[in-house]
Amino acid sequence: MLQNGKTFFISDTHLDDKRPEVTSLFLNTLETRVQGVLGDIFEYWIGDDAIGETASEVARICTRLSDQGMRIYFQHGNRDFLLGETYAKHANWELLPDSLEIDLYGRQVLLMHGDSMCTDDIAYQAFRSQVRNPVWQKTFLSHTIAERINMAQQARSESMQHTANADNSIMDVNNNAVINAFREHQSKTLIHGHTHRPAVHDLAISGKPYKRMVLGDWHQSGWLIEADKNSIELIKIS
Repeated sequence: MLQNGKTFFISDTHLDDKRPEVTSLFLNTLETRVQGVLGDIFEYWIGDDAIGETASEVARICTRLSDQGMRIYFQHGNRDFLLGETYAKHANWELLPDSLEIDLYGRQVLLMHGDSMCTDDIAYQAFRSQVRNPVWQKTFLSHTIAERINMAQQARSESMQHTANADNSIMDVNNNAVINAFREHQSKTLIHGHTHRPAVHDLAISGKPYKRMVLGDWHQSGWLIEADKNSIELIKIS
């Protein structure tokens, strides 16, 4: 995760065999920066036994970089929550819990994907609770790969319809959920993705300063957060 005294975070690349240009940008970024990966790296993930061409190439590049001394950490998103130990070992990724506080050059920083804070979207939170259930996951993974692909495509279609019809405001994080996340931890800085709304938000909680840094999705360009001992910066790349 460290390279030349720097740490980098990305999320929401949504890699897919159908979007080779985004995969190329992602892999080129991997070649020059070590990543803390905060979820939704793949458009969808139906099991470690169904690795496609893009995921195989990502694993190959990550393994080579890991052999050179780089460390890559992965935190699950709402698209790739089924990514397991088998693929992580294949790609030399270290899996992280859903929320994690780290010491980032003397600063306490909280890392999350971000979807758990979108509490105004009640329908999504119900879906999230269902698919994170180990019993549901075991049942899903018991289906054939072809069946899982169809189920994932159907779920994606329903998600797009829900997003199109829902009030735009509920797609963002809930302010109280953000405050609660800070109060449950010691960090004054939160880094997350998921909402596709890249920005740096300064806020005050009980009169004390806090910072919420939001990574963007990789649709037309890429986004990352670069940190070193002097600063933490949100950067747009292309």
